[in-house]
Amino acid sequence: MRRANVYMETKLAGMLVEDEDGYSFTYDQEYLQSGLKPVSLTLPLQSEPYQSKTMIPFFDGLIPEGWLLDIAEKNWKLNERDRMGLLLVCCRDCIGAVSIEPVTNS
Repeated sequence: MRRANVYMETKLAGMLVEDEDGYSFTYDQEYLQSGLKPVSLTLPLQSEPYQSKTMIPFFDGLIPEGWLLDIAEKNWKLNERDRMGLLLVCCRDCIGAVSIEPVTNS
């Protein structure tokens, strides 16, 4: 299982999880209560997790394409089909308000 914290600007918005069933994104309860904006119009604020067998489209759209994807694949030896791996490596400092940070088990 791989997990990532999803930030909206500097606020923890929620957690994205990849497990044997696919992907899920759950908003953080404090974020929901704060009344801040959703991370995407396609992911309105709700307490129930969003679930998908494939990478949730909004997060998949954060992954670079073209020559930038080629550089990421070569430098970090990632497969372009490993969408979670690419997201964890390439999306710590995205263009826009959303950033992704891996959760490490320590």
